[in-house]
Amino acid sequence: MPKKAISENNERAEVKVPQPSSQVKSKTTKDVTSEATAKTAKQPIRVKDLDPNMYITVRNGFQGILNYRSRRTGQWYVWGKFGDEQEMELFELRDAKNQSIDYYKNNWFLIDDPDILDWLGVSRYYEYALDYDGFDKLFEHTSDEIAEIVKGLSGGQKMTLAYKAKQMISNGEIDSMKTIAALEEGLGRTLIER
Repeated sequence: MPKKAISENNERAEVKVPQPSSQVKSKTTKDVTSEATAKTAKQPIRVKDLDPNMYITVRNGFQGILNYRSRRTGQWYVWGKFGDEQEMELFELRDAKNQSIDYYKNNWFLIDDPDILDWLGVSRYYEYALDYDGFDKLFEHTSDEIAEIVKGLSGGQKMTLAYKAKQMISNGEIDSMKTIAALEEGLGRTLIER
């Protein structure tokens, strides 16, 4: 059926709309729905198969001494300071999750490999977490960016960052009042007395 359109001169002109020929089969709602379902029905996401006996490097994400004692073996893991590394078996990390999820929620265990985090089922706790080098790189951002990044950190990482920032302020490594104010805003605490 021809449709009328308005031209530039406000005159009505007829525009012919092509009609589907009898040879072209139109898709029914059922066909469209089944195509959409086929496209979205992907294979389920499968966590990478990992050997539970493999060793993983775990860094201390806590500003201070971090201890973990295996309930199964009784072995103690001790990290002396922020950034120290320990090798732990993957099954031990899984047991740590079951024993005390706070090691992951607070990002006290810093694990760089996203496959490991997926396998352990703790990726959501590391979505906005800073890695070991991220604590230093944070100060390369603008003050507005720093405030936004810090707001998304876990409680454990905020405590670690507050401790590190206080040290850097006292050493003169951070002397910008804008940066200090951004850190205070993101952390929700005072870093210097005014």
